[in-house]
Amino acid sequence: MAKYLVIVESPTKVKTIKKFLGANYEVAASNGHVRDLPKSQLGIDVEKDYEPKYITIRGKGDILAALRKSAKKADKVFLATDPDREGEAISWHLSKALKLEEKSINRITFNEITKSAVKDSLKHPRKLDVDLVDAQQARRILDRMVGYRISPVLWAKVKRGLSAGRVQSVALRLIADREEEINAFIPEEYWTMDAVFQVPGEKKPLLAKFYGTDKQKVQIHSREELDRILKELEGAEYRILDVKKGERVKKAPVPFTTSTLQQEASKVLNFSTQKTMRIAQQLYEGIDIKGNGTVGLITYLRTDSTRISEEADHAAREFVKQQYGSEYAAEPQPEKKSGKKIQDAHEAIRPSDVTRTPFNIKESMSRDQYRLYQLIWKRFLASRMENARYETTSVKIGAGNYRFTVSASKLVFDGFMNVYVQDGDEEKSGNVLIKGLETDTQLILKEFENKQHFTQPSAHYTEAALVKTLEELGIGRPSTYAPTITTIINRRYVAKENKNLYITELGEVVNSIMLQAFPSIVDVNFTANMESLLDKVEEGVVNWKTVVRNFYPDLDEAVCNAEKELEQVKLEDEVTDVVCEECGRNMVIKYGPHGRFLACPGFPECRNTKPYLEKIGVSCPKCGKEIVLRKTKKGRKYYGCEDNPECDFMAWQKPSGKKCPECGNIMLEKGNKLVCADQACGYTEKKQ
Repeated sequence: MAKYLVIVESPTKVKTIKKFLGANYEVAASNGHVRDLPKSQLGIDVEKDYEPKYITIRGKGDILAALRKSAKKADKVFLATDPDREGEAISWHLSKALKLEEKSINRITFNEITKSAVKDSLKHPRKLDVDLVDAQQARRILDRMVGYRISPVLWAKVKRGLSAGRVQSVALRLIADREEEINAFIPEEYWTMDAVFQVPGEKKPLLAKFYGTDKQKVQIHSREELDRILKELEGAEYRILDVKKGERVKKAPVPFTTSTLQQEASKVLNFSTQKTMRIAQQLYEGIDIKGNGTVGLITYLRTDSTRISEEADHAAREFVKQQYGSEYAAEPQPEKKSGKKIQDAHEAIRPSDVTRTPFNIKESMSRDQYRLYQLIWKRFLASRMENARYETTSVKIGAGNYRFTVSASKLVFDGFMNVYVQDGDEEKSGNVLIKGLETDTQLILKEFENKQHFTQPSAHYTEAALVKTLEELGIGRPSTYAPTITTIINRRYVAKENKNLYITELGEVVNSIMLQAFPSIVDVNFTANMESLLDKVEEGVVNWKTVVRNFYPDLDEAVCNAEKELEQVKLEDEVTDVVCEECGRNMVIKYGPHGRFLACPGFPECRNTKPYLEKIGVSCPKCGKEIVLRKTKKGRKYYGCEDNPECDFMAWQKPSGKKCPECGNIMLEKGNKLVCADQACGYTEKKQ
């Protein structure tokens, strides 16, 4: 009998796939990449047209030896790595490392690890897609060039093992720009005015919002404006001018892509992008289900497509009809073609078998696996269901020249919301539909509810919001979002607190060097354009070496310039007046992975270090001692009293030495303005 070898990436897949195939098939794992560029050098021969130098990854020798042995015995070798650029590249490297002849290379891919998908792929092997391989090679080489050429410049500048990355540097810049925008934001006051009415013959009151005049919408900016409107409304008659009935439709969501899964898992389950991808990988590769063995529960997890196969689409609609009734199943819609490149024509992320409900297999999964699978399953099922429908009522109330409005809605058909409710889907209306509201009905005013508000700055990025922005800007691809964010957090360029991402002092230093010396690398449009060029390589339109040839000379010139210019502003050890209590020397300011600290210049004889508290020359408004620049445990900057914890003064913005002329509170620096620390006071002035 013929012997066949199937090579996959992960040992978990081996277990899942083995049970689908007969005794004639051996299934083995490469454990990811087997060859890569060397760690000790650039690994790209610039003189020989940017030819990469690949070597066997340390620790992979035994794996490759075992695979070579199995390949020699096999009549056919099937390369079954993941169905994307990375997977194609791993198969290509395997073909080189195992010395497979081109005619005997059988590349197979499956979007889900199910018996039918695996067996079908074996019937339709193909040759390696060189364009996919080249696109991955180009990305790897561009990333290597940026990392290996710019990182030594950062070492020279900041004195520690920092590093730069092609996509991570742009992500860091986005976070830095957002932080700057928030710090410079000046809140503006505004008021809302609601009127509570009694409707004749009704027990429940009617809450209406102030709209403006009969001609236009009016924003109330101050208490004085509010008082003027209230005065003009004294003695006014309140009458319903118009009642409009209508219907609103809430569309069913599309199935998950990598980006939307990461965003929703962050919002709903509080998962980091890294955790989401790790658990999704487990669900894709296979879970040991009681009575079924190891089963791949979801389709491939790295995709930016929302397409669904006809077979899965039909199965989902039939399941909806059986479980919820035919009125809940949506009619199939023709696919809308988008101009955007969809990675590898994948499907969206969906359950491999929709009849495998989360509840039925809950006992076979960990809590986190169950929660993520449930999210994917519900979202997919909802995407095949009818829209939700609301009955709406809109009421316009007149009082002289002023207008108030009431809007209320009632769910009349829940549709997809029977299965899946997103944040914001549940109606939070203050009004229940009141029957009998008719034009010209006189209303009795019970009271006004007036509230003061202040405009808020843009929110800090969360992982989910950063992924959304990166996707919208065309930076990175499904496989890069999680590692990019993980890298900037692990390198302490960014601190994560309560879901929010804040730039650290170290991140600010790195970002400012990148902006100064390598503006194109951190340019959003440049990076997005590079991604589209890589897509063109994948499509076979552009040669991968053309991309590299156009990129490297500019990078090389920028690095050479930076090495000369940045040496002139190289950070020297700044001597302080703090005396080392162990040897009597004046301590110096050093830079480390967590930012600045004080160290004894007598190292290594004296190893004394202590936190560096930078005084800003302003007295604490609570106790009169010095205010110093401090950092949270995760590296976020703030200003606090040097006498902490005895004195609890703190501020996120830098305090100035000036007092507010209106309330006497301390003033804070925000961009080019000084603002009162008491938001209710609201006093601002231009910074001198």
